[in-house]
Formats: sequence, C-alpha cells, structure tokens
Amino acid sequence: MIFKRSLLKLSIVFFALQAVLLADAHIFNYHRFNDDRHPSTNISNENLRAQFDFFKENGYEVIPLSKLVNAIKNQDEIPDNWVVLTIDDGYKSFYKNGLPIFKEYGYPFALMVYVEASAKKYGDFMNFDEIKDAAQYGEIGYHSYGHLHMVGLTEDRLRHDFKDGISTFEKHMGYKPKYFAYPYGEYNSKIIEMSAEYGLEVLLAQNSGAVSKDSDLLDLDRTPLMNGTNLPAALASKFLKAEWILPKDYPKDNKIDEVIIKTEENATFGYFSATDKSTKKVKLKNGEMRVKFYDPIDKFKVRMSLKVNGKTTTKILVKDINAE
Repeated sequence: MIFKRSLLKLSIVFFALQAVLLADAHIFNYHRFNDDRHPSTNISNENLRAQFDFFKENGYEVIPLSKLVNAIKNQDEIPDNWVVLTIDDGYKSFYKNGLPIFKEYGYPFALMVYVEASAKKYGDFMNFDEIKDAAQYGEIGYHSYGHLHMVGLTEDRLRHDFKDGISTFEKHMGYKPKYFAYPYGEYNSKIIEMSAEYGLEVLLAQNSGAVSKDSDLLDLDRTPLMNGTNLPAALASKFLKAEWILPKDYPKDNKIDEVIIKTEENATFGYFSATDKSTKKVKLKNGEMRVKFYDPIDKFKVRMSLKVNGKTTTKILVKDINAE
C-alpha cells in the first residue's frame, strides 16, 4: 500500500513536470555583433558569450528554426527549453564577430538576408559568398529585397520587391527561401497574403513573446537580444492562444472603436496595454476582452498586448499611407 502511494506521488510529480517542460519555446533575434557604432541593435562579444553560457548552464537547447517549424506543423508538444536564434540583415559584423562564437558553442542560427545589400555588396553587409560559407552552420532566410517599410508600398511596388528579392536570392543560393523576417517588424494582412503567394512558409515578426504548438507560422513572435537585455525575463514569457477579432489592421480613419480579443483562458480579468497608454486591468467574459478606444490614434505604429494568467499575446498595427 505504501509502495502504491509512493508510486502515485511519483506519477503526479512526473506529469506535473511534463506540463511545465512541454510549454513554450522562444525565438530570439540579433542584428549587429561587437559593433559599438549602433548601440541600440548591438551585442558585444562578452555579452553574447554570457547569454550563450546562460543557455548552456540552465539546460536550454538551441535548435534550428526548421526543427521548431516542423514541430508546429505536426502539432507536437513544444519543450519549454527550446531556443531558436535568428540574425537579421546580414551585417559583416555577424560574419566577423558573431559567427566564430556561434561555431565555438555549436549553436545553429537562421540568418535573414537583406538581399539587395548582399547582392550589390554594400560595404557593411555580407556578400553571398560569405552567406554561403555561413550556411554550413545555420539556415538562410529572407529579409526582403530593398529593406523598405513594406506596409506603405503600393501593391505594384510591393510585388516588385518580392519578385526581385526572391529571384535574386534563388540565383545566388540555388533555392527559394522559406523563412521571411519582416523589415522593421512591420506587417499587415496585405504583406502576409503576398508573402504566402510568393511561397514563403514562415513569417517572423518582432513582437516579443513565446512560441507554442498553437502559434501561427505566418506570425511567429521573436524577442530582440542586445546589450542589456534581461534574458531570464525574456525566457519567462508564455504564449497566449488568442484570436484578435478587432481590429484586423490599422484603421483607415485612425480610429479604433473597439479592441476585441478572444482567448481560451479560464480567467475573469487580464492586463491590456497599447503604445502611449498605461497598462490597464480589463474584464474577460468567457475568455473574451472588449476595450473601447475613445481617442484617435496618431502613431505610425501601434503595439498592443494582452496578458492573461501570465501568458501574453501581442499585435502590431502599422499605418498604410496608401490606404483609401
């Protein structure tokens, strides 16, 4: 009898640990490496090693982006210790300073290429020979052709950027890209639809958060890493499964009548925040939040988030200057 009770307790602990370990992964994003000219997007070699040591010493597994994508496609449970590392733009500082440290630790990465800069060999960027060399150690994705504010482009100009970028990428790399990181983290439904039209299967945002098996492959959250980032806090974030019912995009008249978010959480309240607005406690009814906006928004970019039961969902609204 005592043995059976002990076995039952062990089983409860085991399944409780499973519930903790099978939760959320995190995708992180870097830009520049040991380049003091640009402090807002830079990480020093010392701090990069400190972050990598933190992953190693605390049981985190740095995996290829493709491994996480396949798990989401298959609806597999996502281990809480999975970490994916991405690099945007393809600056030479990654090739010179960052890549040797990635190789030293044996950590894979996904490099998102600003195609025009690499194809035309702009001075601060890796050329395609260097990108193909780096591809031995990581995966290569797409970061647009011209690195423009894509939401504000006309449909014709946007289509040319996709067409030129993907064809140039394929010419140099020998295959079409599957992963796309939005320039400046800016996107709307028009960008998502055209990305899918051009065969891009995974779209990476710059909304800080976590990733679970329920994440949308056309809207994966990524958290920026740089000097001064609180890494333990970033790793503590949890994914909130939610449907953003309203608004879908930035309103043409600059007025958000109401924000409606539907979650599956059993909670009576959460915390809602938006750019230039203080965080407020909000009521939930059957998992749904409704918040009225009384003043027009006058920002080019508005980020909103809802936190419920320690889990967070985030949405960015970017003004389309061509919207009628």
